[in-house]
Amino acid sequence: MTTNQFLCEVCNRGFQREQNLQLHRRGHNLPGKLKQKTNNEVRKRVYICPEVGCVFHDPSRAGEDLTAIKKHFSRKHSRKKFSCDNCKKKFAVHGDRKAHNMFCAKKEYICECGTTFST
Repeated sequence: MTTNQFLCEVCNRGFQREQNLQLHRRGHNLPGKLKQKTNNEVRKRVYICPEVGCVFHDPSRAGEDLTAIKKHFSRKHSRKKFSCDNCKKKFAVHGDRKAHNMFCAKKEYICECGTTFST
């Protein structure tokens, strides 16, 4: 597995081949010597929430998992279109409503006198 060992010193974009970096550097109008990527410069890709006011919009608080950020955005910032039939609580994700229904289902009890009541 190859790594991006050639780094652009302006935007830190990495390239596997020196020629690709040289072509990229033309866009910055930079001639000259190339910078080699060292092990301590390896950066992980992070995903931020697109909602500007959200705490996860800050790259220092961002997640490394795109799926987690998508679920966060859906749950916290999207329209909640699924509602519980019992308590009318709303959910953005159908699976969340389904899990909620397991605990919110009406339980009916019949008293010895015949009266029905629910919790």
